[in-house]
Amino acid sequence: MHLSRRSLLAGAGAALLAPRCGHAQAVQAPVASGRTVNDSAGRVVPVPAKVTRVFPAGPPAAILLYTLAPDLLIGWPRAHRADECVYMLPDVCMRPAVGRITGRGNTANLETVLALKPDLILDIGSVNDTYISLADRVQQQTGIPYALLDGRFDRTTDAYTALGRLIGREAAGAAHADYCNKTLATITSRIADVPRERRPRLYYARGPRGLQTGGKGSINVETAELLARNVADELPGGLANVSLEQVLLWDPDVIVTIDRDFAASVRNDPTWRPVRAVREGRVFLSPSAPFGWIDFPPSVNRMIGLWWLAKILYPEKFAEDMTALTRDFYSKFYHVTPTDAQIAQILTGAA
Repeated sequence: MHLSRRSLLAGAGAALLAPRCGHAQAVQAPVASGRTVNDSAGRVVPVPAKVTRVFPAGPPAAILLYTLAPDLLIGWPRAHRADECVYMLPDVCMRPAVGRITGRGNTANLETVLALKPDLILDIGSVNDTYISLADRVQQQTGIPYALLDGRFDRTTDAYTALGRLIGREAAGAAHADYCNKTLATITSRIADVPRERRPRLYYARGPRGLQTGGKGSINVETAELLARNVADELPGGLANVSLEQVLLWDPDVIVTIDRDFAASVRNDPTWRPVRAVREGRVFLSPSAPFGWIDFPPSVNRMIGLWWLAKILYPEKFAEDMTALTRDFYSKFYHVTPTDAQIAQILTGAA
């Protein structure tokens, strides 16, 4: 959620805080705090004794909250399709689109937020001066507690622990944190003996032409960089457009994509044929139902994607059954247990 990741300009934050033309700016009375909790920025957040309604500032926050406490989620940054709701609690999945406070296309202004009467605003992403300032201003102008949690993938465990404290569900937060901690520890320990220079060289392809990728440290390639060498690590963090000539020079061992059109066409595209990954049939379409397994958006949905990617890159080190892993993750985090047929569709990218 750095500026390059979420494309938030200072002016956008100011626009969010301005009332709509012709309306006086409403300010909610300060919350009657039952306790205080420190967020990832070290801010002291006054939290009601009982939290019953939470407004997610963006997609990562909405997903994390849904996985831990779906009943508290007021709505989603965008409306979901019916085929996505198959893999989630239908009544929660179909809750209305309420817009977003942060990121590209932020659409929720203070009037929208106030009208929904949340007990808490939750943001998960980059913890820097821009987002700390935004959190402070929104909290001051609305009287609604605003918690900012670190959204880096390797801090997912901490995010669940903190969220559990914020909403008074410490035991559930600890259980989800434990799952994430064990997943990260298991996967990283198994490849610890593989030196960096021997790890697969991976290209992450976005877009129908496959020519958008994530530079070094980009939130879009956090899981890939845990396991492999990002061929685009010479580029600065964030998403970047590249040329096919550049991909040919990088000549990656593996290509991972989230775009079905690109995955379907690249294998028969003569211009891509010289690339080692294409030539050797190592182009993989990431699962994406109900949320992407690599990113899009970058939240806890990437945890099951880490298993998927580890098995692709190091099949000899990961004998676990992907069907069983998927069923377990979806049951625990999405609160729905998919059938074997549904899991097969998810894993092929057909869902």
